[in-house]
Amino acid sequence: MRKPVLTIFYQFNPWNATIGGIQTLINTFIKYAPSEFEIRLVGTCIDANKPVGEWQQAEFAGREINFLPLFTLQNDNVRSLIPTTLKYTAALLGHCFASDFMHFHRIEPTIATLNWQGEKTLFIHNDIRTQMQAVGNKKAILWRRFPAAYFALESLLVRQFSQILSCHTDATQLYKQRYPSLQDRIAYIKNSFDNGVFFPLREDEREVKRRELASRLGVDEQTRFILFAGRLHPQKDPILLLRAFAALNEPNIHLLIAGDGELAVEVRAEIARLGLLNRVKLLGAVTQGELAQLHRVSNVFVLSSAYEGLPLVVLEALASGTPVVTTQCGETPKLLTADSGVVCSQRTPVCIADALRKVLLHPGDYPTESCVQTAKPYAARTVVQQVYSEMLNRWEQRNSMAV
Repeated sequence: MRKPVLTIFYQFNPWNATIGGIQTLINTFIKYAPSEFEIRLVGTCIDANKPVGEWQQAEFAGREINFLPLFTLQNDNVRSLIPTTLKYTAALLGHCFASDFMHFHRIEPTIATLNWQGEKTLFIHNDIRTQMQAVGNKKAILWRRFPAAYFALESLLVRQFSQILSCHTDATQLYKQRYPSLQDRIAYIKNSFDNGVFFPLREDEREVKRRELASRLGVDEQTRFILFAGRLHPQKDPILLLRAFAALNEPNIHLLIAGDGELAVEVRAEIARLGLLNRVKLLGAVTQGELAQLHRVSNVFVLSSAYEGLPLVVLEALASGTPVVTTQCGETPKLLTADSGVVCSQRTPVCIADALRKVLLHPGDYPTESCVQTAKPYAARTVVQQVYSEMLNRWEQRNSMAV
């Protein structure tokens, strides 16, 4: 019997040091795919000299996949004048990459898939209502300029999906309210972190590695670290984070920023304006392995976002034994326990600074074991394999009915 085929659609290249929870989740779905499945990925190419529009066999995370780049995109960490999603959608038009299972992580490209046959799943990564209502930079999500157009497009496209899976409980309820006839297709799904990569060190090992990092960065060996990892994008609000760090005003605490994006120039300017050049380290885009090492030696992970779903990076921090400070957004406040992190009551510099100070001054209140236990239900080996198991059951049932 042939293998069922899963085709994943997203505008990235898994071999590039790309930033984002969607990319990380897709990588995890590839890595933990059981041998019973054939995996295909329709993405982008980072090398202008490589062919596009052709299937090619490749290996990712020890797993053989079929990969088709639609076009060349050398840096998906920074948005261009023409949105990448629009380029990706346009490149899909006129093709048919239908398969037994198809996973989509943005709804816009499915304009091209309305007539494709097969089981289609849409993953919802953010609370779209909060995204649309968020104040500030209108460019954070371009649809905020045309909300009526977005919801009209969504209502046209959403009915083609056999499943709509959201990692945000509020968004799950919102979709059920908006599309009552589709309620049985809409469900909550746990986001999942790669527990083969993100795990804690013993306390003595953690201390040694922290001192080694301080030495590499040329700072005092007693320095403690706050870690931010993510796209430098209005959604993540790194400017607010820098102002919170300035308000913290603790000389032996350094902020590590792992990420890149369209706000990089503004972030550098704000660091200089606040006089933080010697206390903030911009690391740029880092690999998953490098990020795991940073999580294991940091004293606290911080999230300053305006809106979120359930950020994978939060799960990765907790799984590494690192407590989390977060703004009141997305699923993270519902996830954190009193001994694994702090939820800020206000999204202000002073409030975030106070939360960071609380964790840094009282590390014993946020033990490694509590952080790891909080993340445990979201381990990829459990969550992703359960998704594949259910997919295989449905495929076998369809095949038995067709005989």
